[in-house]
Amino acid sequence: MIVNILMLTLTNTVRLVSDPMTTNNPGGTGRGSNAPSRREQILSAAAELFARYGFHGVGIDDIGAAVGISGPALYRHFRSKDAMLGEMLTGISERLLHGGRARTVNAGDPLTALEALVAWHVEFALTNSALITVHLRDLDSLTEPDRHRVRELQRGYVEVWVDTLRRCRPGTAEHTARASAHAVLGLINSTPHSALLDTARMSELLHRMAMNALLADHEDGHGTR
Repeated sequence: MIVNILMLTLTNTVRLVSDPMTTNNPGGTGRGSNAPSRREQILSAAAELFARYGFHGVGIDDIGAAVGISGPALYRHFRSKDAMLGEMLTGISERLLHGGRARTVNAGDPLTALEALVAWHVEFALTNSALITVHLRDLDSLTEPDRHRVRELQRGYVEVWVDTLRRCRPGTAEHTARASAHAVLGLINSTPHSALLDTARMSELLHRMAMNALLADHEDGHGTR
């Protein structure tokens, strides 16, 4: 059952772990920028399985079967299932951070930077729903070194949001900007759990809601914004 489901979706999910805009295609085979390596195929299949059944509900044999190899053969690519999860969640965190920085640096003014940052995260969440689900649910399953690294990258990404928002709204207190960033990221990240709208309409809705929330007038309880 698991294998049948994964074979239907694997072709469309290899991009979950490879983005030529933000990665160097680790493990690539030189077959072209659009050809996923075996390592990328394994990570994509694992992301789909972890999202559906949870990290602890998936075995090595399940992942191997999804990409057409035996479970033990996976150890030629990854030393363990823990290593797969670590590379997967470190990868998503690096992509978000590097992508967010690139989009804000290239923006001409603070408001354009904020718009670009929101658009980046909305697009990422809507096109990488399996990774978002695993990222939110299985973070505690990481080894301690991997968890520390992912947390460090997450903090860096949030700081991009905080800095951009404060440049867009001078006078906003740092803790207020950080709380706003966390709230909006939570809103956008909830989209994998909703299929009520098509992607285009959901993207437009999330972008509008996020910008309205980030630019809304509010006080922090101490008379400062």
